[in-house]
Amino acid sequence: MNVSLKSKKRAVLPSRPSPPSVDRILEDVGGAEPDDPVFAILQQPQHPGETGEAERTFQQCRRHADVKHQLQEVGAVLTRQRDHLRAAGQRLDRHLAEVKGGLC
Repeated sequence: MNVSLKSKKRAVLPSRPSPPSVDRILEDVGGAEPDDPVFAILQQPQHPGETGEAERTFQQCRRHADVKHQLQEVGAVLTRQRDHLRAAGQRLDRHLAEVKGGLC
């Protein structure tokens, strides 16, 4: 039994309607009742603790990230200073050895 997919007729779908004009949208919004479900959702009070808690957590994370970045920068500066001090200490040891060698 050979069934071909091409034998099925394709359904012709109607074309999409064009989007409404700005004037039509404004007219619809202006004529909507105040208790329209769309506007009721927008007017629902937010839970008072959620926004404050989320903002506080965000600010805390931001401060931690800033402090981490500053610590990384300070760590790099301290590493360079340590290397500089080691080199200076080695030079001092060499000069001290030269002075001791010249006195003997």
